[in-house]
Amino acid sequence: MPSGGQRKHTISNKTRKRPGKDLDQIHEDLKPEKAAKLLQQEIDYDLPGNGQFYCIECERHFVDEKTRQLHRKTKLHKNRVKTLKEVPYTQAEANAAGGSGFFPAITLKTRVELPKQPEIPIPVVAET
Repeated sequence: MPSGGQRKHTISNKTRKRPGKDLDQIHEDLKPEKAAKLLQQEIDYDLPGNGQFYCIECERHFVDEKTRQLHRKTKLHKNRVKTLKEVPYTQAEANAAGGSGFFPAITLKTRVELPKQPEIPIPVVAET
């Protein structure tokens, strides 16, 4: 043990932060009725961009639409979308994997297609 009560290694801020929603909770948020509600939130002055620019997959609020569009091109967002394409395990699959009960109809997980969010077109100036 180091003397003076000092730690040899420190814990980074990233591990201390709250982790946010689990992937299965985000998968529930991607359902059309809930996604529409999340994209059309009421104005909340405590959130960035007054809560109007939200990325459902990453559960983040952005200052404006341009920042959200730039975020969608990042590696972090693309990896999150890739992991969300997998169907979350159900309780029946967990029971079958654990060996409790007989579940002949359960197959391997499949991929799902995520609904595409509408993109706002950016006006292009035509050259004359």
